[in-house]
Amino acid sequence: MRKLTNLPWGFVALFDVAALLSLALAIALIFGLPSKNAHGILHSTVSTKRIALSFDDAPRGPGAYLNPDIRPQLLAAALKRAGVKQAVFFSNPGRIDASNDAEAQLRAYVRAGHVLANHTATHPILSDVPAERFLADIGKAQDWLKKERGYRPWFRFPQLDEGGKNVAKRDAVRTGLKAMGLRNGYVTADGWDWYLESLARKADKAGKRIDQKALRDLYVETHVEAANFADNLARRTLKRSPAHVLLLHETDLAALYVEDLVKALRADGWTIITADEAYADPMGKLSPPVIADANGTLIQMLSWDKGVKGPRWYERNEVDVMHKLFDERVLHGK
Repeated sequence: MRKLTNLPWGFVALFDVAALLSLALAIALIFGLPSKNAHGILHSTVSTKRIALSFDDAPRGPGAYLNPDIRPQLLAAALKRAGVKQAVFFSNPGRIDASNDAEAQLRAYVRAGHVLANHTATHPILSDVPAERFLADIGKAQDWLKKERGYRPWFRFPQLDEGGKNVAKRDAVRTGLKAMGLRNGYVTADGWDWYLESLARKADKAGKRIDQKALRDLYVETHVEAANFADNLARRTLKRSPAHVLLLHETDLAALYVEDLVKALRADGWTIITADEAYADPMGKLSPPVIADANGTLIQMLSWDKGVKGPRWYERNEVDVMHKLFDERVLHGK
């Protein structure tokens, strides 16, 4: 390296400051140091964040506000307006029967450019049933899904429950999934939208006045924070920012607010990618041991397995925390 000589001291000092600033910027880019934006939403400083949208429990039953037959149309339209080219709907085909139009609704998502994947037929929870029954339920879902255009060989555990400490059950299911040609349809970011929907539905039934704007803001803010929390945890765990997958559900709140959510994610520096792009990330090949207290996102389980220091759980993934926020901001304490 050529030495700098015969330069004024002030110029050398300025050069050193510039070098230090460049080093600091490089560190920030590597580790994604968290901060808050103008709206007070926790976010990462990195502009290369990527995330795909996934929706569980399709077709879903009645929600807080919308006719379940209308909800899929509104959700598909909102995704189109938001410019989301491809989301994935983890489906429960066992809910399709002669009394509903669920089969046509799932196919409508595919016509809109989205894809379908396996979430079991009837949504059993692995910790509550034998491995054989659980695998049989997955097989029933496969019987319908494999014939559908837009099908992807991904499986997502209901409630992200992979069997807890039951190693024999975990291994039996992992072996069964491999035999069926299925890979884990993991998530990396979770904002507990299902619980926020349940609070809204309960308040509506009780005749309480709901501040819809506040509910929208809470929904959007929570999921942007959840995504950034996951990205910062991933950087501490993997030393890089992976392609993320956001867990949502086919809820009324998703149909009403997903367009606002996508806009907020982009404003925060996120690029919305397809599910195909997200599941091409090498992280998907990792299979950390399942620990009862660590059932959750893949990032959480990897961080637990690697003994990563610092918080591993997003604070709003707690009943008491979310309930308090809903009461204070949406019901205004009433």
